[in-house]
Amino acid sequence: MNKETKQLIKDGKMLPLMEEFYTIQGEGSHTGTAAYFIRIGGCDVGCHWCDVKESWDANLHPPTMTDLIVANTKEYANTVVITGGEPLMWSLDYITQKLKNQNIKTHIETSGAYNLSGFWDWICLSPKKNKLPLKEVLDVADELKMIIYNKDDFKFAEDQALKVNDTCQLFLQPEWSNREKMTPLIVDYVMNNPKWKISLQTHKYLNIP
Repeated sequence: MNKETKQLIKDGKMLPLMEEFYTIQGEGSHTGTAAYFIRIGGCDVGCHWCDVKESWDANLHPPTMTDLIVANTKEYANTVVITGGEPLMWSLDYITQKLKNQNIKTHIETSGAYNLSGFWDWICLSPKKNKLPLKEVLDVADELKMIIYNKDDFKFAEDQALKVNDTCQLFLQPEWSNREKMTPLIVDYVMNNPKWKISLQTHKYLNIP
């Protein structure tokens, strides 16, 4: 990678784009709404149950001009979800400012493990045990989405819920490969702890991206 490309990436004017697509949001607070997804490569959080492990190595995903990504977005949607990988590994100030200039709402899905960059209408925080979220992300999260793979994850969820702001929405989501076992436990847990809501990966049930 040449010096110019490295500088463009540092400035957020290029990003290691894995994929971009228009679909229906499947999880959390905005389930069922249309959005344009921008998936950025690169992640070192390393969840063993991650369903997009191909996103981990940023070198596999070509640096793409951010202006082109924004232009593609304009054709489809008024809401963008930037996800990964771990998108906060990269500077997102440039892309989010460009999107906002086009009156496009900006959402992010992040583990919160890196410093917050970008200008956001909605921050979905999904903490991981391997690399805990930073306070600056916990303080401003709009939505806390905890993935439940086993019973121990309920305690982790409660620990993280104590750290977010009072207006943050709280969701428990069964990890897809273990959903048949964990979903009934989540139902019981939410009924006993109604501050939580259930999130399902409805896009997988609908067989859409």
